[in-house]
Amino acid sequence: MRGVSKSFAATAALDGVDLDVAPGEVVALVGQNGAGKSTLMAILAGSLAPDAGAMALDGRPYAPRNPLEARRAGVAMIYQELSVAPHLSVMENVVLGTEPARGGLVQKARARQITQEVLARLGHPDILPDSTVGRLSVAEQQLVEIARAFAIGARVLVLDEPTSSLGRADVRRLFDLVRRLKADGHAVVYISHFIEEVKEVADRFVVLRDGRNAGGGSTAGTTREEIVSLMVGRRVEDLFPRSERHPGEAIVEVEGIGRGEVGFTLRRGEVLGIAGLVGAGRTRLLRTLFGLEPVRAGRIRVGAWTGAAAPPRRWEQGMGLLSEDRKGEGLALGLSVAENLALSRLTGLGPGPLVFPARLRDAARRWIETLGVRTAGPGQAVGELSGGNQQKVALARLLHHDVDVLLLDEPTRGIDVASKAQIYALVDGLVAPPAAPEATRKPKAVLVASSDLAELLGLCDRIAVMCRGRLGVPRPAAQWDEHSLMMAATGTGDAA
Repeated sequence: MRGVSKSFAATAALDGVDLDVAPGEVVALVGQNGAGKSTLMAILAGSLAPDAGAMALDGRPYAPRNPLEARRAGVAMIYQELSVAPHLSVMENVVLGTEPARGGLVQKARARQITQEVLARLGHPDILPDSTVGRLSVAEQQLVEIARAFAIGARVLVLDEPTSSLGRADVRRLFDLVRRLKADGHAVVYISHFIEEVKEVADRFVVLRDGRNAGGGSTAGTTREEIVSLMVGRRVEDLFPRSERHPGEAIVEVEGIGRGEVGFTLRRGEVLGIAGLVGAGRTRLLRTLFGLEPVRAGRIRVGAWTGAAAPPRRWEQGMGLLSEDRKGEGLALGLSVAENLALSRLTGLGPGPLVFPARLRDAARRWIETLGVRTAGPGQAVGELSGGNQQKVALARLLHHDVDVLLLDEPTRGIDVASKAQIYALVDGLVAPPAAPEATRKPKAVLVASSDLAELLGLCDRIAVMCRGRLGVPRPAAQWDEHSLMMAATGTGDAA
């Protein structure tokens, strides 16, 4: 792949990226979330078309129009979220789309033979062709998908975070399989956030950062710290206002929830950050606090209330959640800006259950002005706004509800730098003490989960790192830097 570029609207996901992999070689593709890894591999696998650049396979031009063409050319991608058909058998999954047939009828004996041969090549003749895939373990389902790729002659295999759902024993077996594929002359691209895996299984590594090549080399001749430094590669930008903060009373206390026995305290007047990679458990933690995930063990205290609670109860207790999935569950895109702002709190907008449109518009205008939402007016559909303005509306709902605790999951994902700066200033103002000594407003408490390390370092008073479901002890932000955060998030440093 040479000079590959890809933009989505005004956002450049890739800018002149190069990548090459030789037969019998495992190359690790690493980088922070949003670095461009998935986009680059989607182009290789035929899911996206590049805006610029060229690709070659075995020295010949390669430009697949779709994933099926890519597979027929010998390139297959195994995604983190497996795409098997759980109700079908192993055999039916392996030959899916390429069933051997004669006279319009599938030759089951031939399909079974193909399946057995491929599974034997992969070192797993123990998986029976007639077994229902849905009854297999995650690791076995992953093998079935790899077997499907090799049943049609794949020579280049892309593994996207293949160990994210595997136990230690299954990870060892996967590594053995990758080594077997390498010995057979296949080219493997291995995407992973975990540097220890990269060091163990890959021959070379390539780092992407902000859509560009940031470096690479031999894994044997490079330390883990050097790889992480290439992934981070930048200092905290001067985007973060910092008022004088005075953390006060503990407003949220968490003890021993989840399999990692997560615990921490959140105080008024502070921003506590949760760092971690995709799949580490950050989002699940926030959703558990808000009542969207069950609490199977441990204790949660919000203000004077202790115990699990459903989201409506959390709203009443003064806790609000900003979802990472802004369009899927954070906003009702077909409703107006005003309606989205008031969804969780209609009090004061009319007598009893009634809502006066004029009062609704007036309430919305207040927050539109306060947050600088660029909109044609309170009646405009929120789906017509830019991503940054949609995020401001989602935040405004929490402020309209006047919650004491704000749970912010990826609060600046997918928005421009100017909107980010406005949100950072807003969060700083929420936790700062009131300007006038006689003011009655109390500082808020903010919990931020983010994959942007610079954001956490610039915004937070304390930061805890989550790795594979376990949360380290929160430490003052001054004791962290991007390098140490990434080391802890990838399991190569001390999260505590």
